[in-house]
Amino acid sequence: MSDIPLHLSVALDGAGWHPAAWREPRARPADLLTAGYWTDLVQEAERGTLDFVTFEDSLGLQATGLDPVGERTDQVRGRLDAVLIAARVAPLTSRIGLVPTATVTHTEPFHIAKAIATLDYVSGGRAGWRVQVSARPDEAAHFGRRTIPAWQLDNLDAREVRELFDEAADFVEVARRLWDSWEDDAEIRDAATGRFIDRAKLHYIDFKGSRFSVKGPSITPRPPQGQPLVTALAHATIPYRLGAGSADVVYVTPHDEAQAQRIVGEVRGAQSAAKRDAETVHIFGDLVVFLAATDREARDRRARLDGRAEFSSDAEIFTGTPSALADLLVRWQRAGLTGFRLRPGVVPDDLEAITRALVPELRARGAFRHEYEATTLRGLLGLPRPENRYATTRSPR
Repeated sequence: MSDIPLHLSVALDGAGWHPAAWREPRARPADLLTAGYWTDLVQEAERGTLDFVTFEDSLGLQATGLDPVGERTDQVRGRLDAVLIAARVAPLTSRIGLVPTATVTHTEPFHIAKAIATLDYVSGGRAGWRVQVSARPDEAAHFGRRTIPAWQLDNLDAREVRELFDEAADFVEVARRLWDSWEDDAEIRDAATGRFIDRAKLHYIDFKGSRFSVKGPSITPRPPQGQPLVTALAHATIPYRLGAGSADVVYVTPHDEAQAQRIVGEVRGAQSAAKRDAETVHIFGDLVVFLAATDREARDRRARLDGRAEFSSDAEIFTGTPSALADLLVRWQRAGLTGFRLRPGVVPDDLEAITRALVPELRARGAFRHEYEATTLRGLLGLPRPENRYATTRSPR
């Protein structure tokens, strides 16, 4: 039994994380660009009382690793916008968090801040954002404003990489200031006096940096959560610093318990260096999962998929039973991870194995909730609603 229940989320991407997932019997490749497909997946995750789902996205066609799209035709190509998927699904769900990916490298913080704030309103306080940098030259070519040299996961300390992540940190800071640019009670809506807002409670953020100069305020009032959840995937020191300094949840990719402990130590050190010791920063371990009732069934299914398409991952790949996965999660939790983001190898198969087999197993061990305890995503993760940095004393109406 776990002393502290863990948090659990799933990462949704097309037909699943294995490139051959779309060829499985229960896959729905013809439905990937429909709202009903994504609604079905998120509702299944909500039935399992998962904390949140993330939606993958990018500014280029799906690719393997950091390589630009080549001639490979054996995996899903094409996707819908993640923020818009989340907004469509939001009214059809009630408790689960919705965390779309939005790339920062070629976009503007004002636009992303407004979109995520809108999602928070549409979902009633369940919005988040997975911050993503773009290091692909083919994505830069879509915009024509800058060139980006190719880099690999084993070269995450290069100067160009530091610049991308420094830019991402500024981007998040601008978004957070824009979310605070309206005080909570800025809207008066007083028909008798004809005053809809208290203009003194809207604030210029006046952010000036090397990459952005943003005056503000936002055109969207402060989101229901105050600050929607900010999350980031990190594989090395520079991305760890971004997550520890700017995010509420950092996804990491350890391959064993000892490495998980080392990574947690590095992220916590970066959190302290960012002077965020008093804040809760969750560290979630990412795992790709292929689940079945027996180890043999799981291995055979994985082998069949691998025979159809080559697959590798930045994250550890687990192939086995839900009970064995529960063992692993509880062990890695002892290394300091506060939760996990599971990447289903195939949907709906592995998603249903998570919600209908893994979740009951964790519940039986006292390691996971039986029902939702909060109505907002921050509440589910034990995060308070932040005070507004620009809040002033109430002005006369």
